[in-house]
Amino acid sequence: MATGTAALAGAVASSCVTPAAQQRTGRILLTGGCVLSLDSKVGDFDVADVLIDGSRIAAVGPKLSATGAQTIDATNCIVMPGFVDTHRHMWQGALRNILPNGLLSDYTRDITGTARALFRPEDARIGDLVSALGAINAGVTTCLDWSHIGNSPAHADAAIEGLRQSGIRGVYAYLGSGAELRRLRKQYFSSRDQLLTLAMATGESPSDWAAARDAGASITLHAGGSLSDVARVLGPDVTYIHCTTFTDEAWKRVRDSGGHVSIAAPIEMEMGHGIPPIQAALDHGIRPSLSVDVETQMPGDFFTQMRSVFTLQRMQALARRRAGDARAPGLLTVRDVVEFATIAGARANRLDDRIGTLTPGKQADVIMLRADAINVLPLNNAFGAVVLGMDTSNVDTVIIGGTIRKQRGQLVGVDMTRVNREAAASRDYIRSRAGWSKTRVGNGPQPETRD
Repeated sequence: MATGTAALAGAVASSCVTPAAQQRTGRILLTGGCVLSLDSKVGDFDVADVLIDGSRIAAVGPKLSATGAQTIDATNCIVMPGFVDTHRHMWQGALRNILPNGLLSDYTRDITGTARALFRPEDARIGDLVSALGAINAGVTTCLDWSHIGNSPAHADAAIEGLRQSGIRGVYAYLGSGAELRRLRKQYFSSRDQLLTLAMATGESPSDWAAARDAGASITLHAGGSLSDVARVLGPDVTYIHCTTFTDEAWKRVRDSGGHVSIAAPIEMEMGHGIPPIQAALDHGIRPSLSVDVETQMPGDFFTQMRSVFTLQRMQALARRRAGDARAPGLLTVRDVVEFATIAGARANRLDDRIGTLTPGKQADVIMLRADAINVLPLNNAFGAVVLGMDTSNVDTVIIGGTIRKQRGQLVGVDMTRVNREAAASRDYIRSRAGWSKTRVGNGPQPETRD
């Protein structure tokens, strides 16, 4: 099977999404919004404007003037940085909600076992495209795609093409050989000044970590235990996922090496990974980032993630207070959790010099959330509305690198009829080859029966 540029020519020609060059509008002025910059030097504003010039944020403040700019009325909206996801298996986009009652053992048997073996390159492309478009629709402007669908070079090429077509800012984390990682670096990631950057998805393998660093790729792994196998090679370019079985020594090693943590609280609770280690990370001075993980049984938005982290940490801390624990931790605030969902994610993805805050000079990854919708009106606390009251329906506008990707509640330049058709065709192929049920009221593999 052909790989590389030639293999992708057909997919590029038949993209479901209008190319960014045809959508970019130059200067954009967002006016009159409640602005949460998440940059202490810039500040937050009850009412202010955000000026975008090309791909970058030019200014943030009240009553900005920008002759000739496209003006977007942000009155009754919260304007803030886009959410940043640090771990999502995006090739599974066409398998959403297919394993709603499954545990981790069911997932490894049915999804990374049966389904992955059946995936064609085109299934990887549409999976990544669907997942990325869903992320954009929910205000997630950056995703790290933990891509363990490298069945062949053509599969990796196709997954990257799905990300590229969507217009999302993506970190493509490839699971595979160092030689293939170097090919991908040369072919797709030769410049850092682009929407897609490169990482290596791996395990506790010093040789893999060396290959990643040789290719200039960051490192991301599902982690547990003591990290003793990689204790000598830890660094600030590593993100540790889940961490539900970390020893105290592991937490100290991550902290002392400047590493990052990615918590997928809903999945960890639902699938049986263990209790999300929010408090353990905080106790060791680590501000965790957030991640969706899999859409086979959890939604792809960050409102679910933020509420899960906020309520779980407070439940645990308050239980310790009621038990008379004098060392019970403090309570997370809604602002803390918004920071986890933005700037902490940017740091973990090694993009904090470019995204994560509304700072002049950074890339214009900006979202507008409607604060006049019935689920949050009237607006009393912006951070509280974002974390506790909102959902995807509040996401009015999404801008990535200065390009408007969603406006007035609708994705821009996306042929949704075609996306739906291609996603359904991929799902039907996998379902048929796997021998799974075809009824929509109980579609897909069935988890093992448990008492």
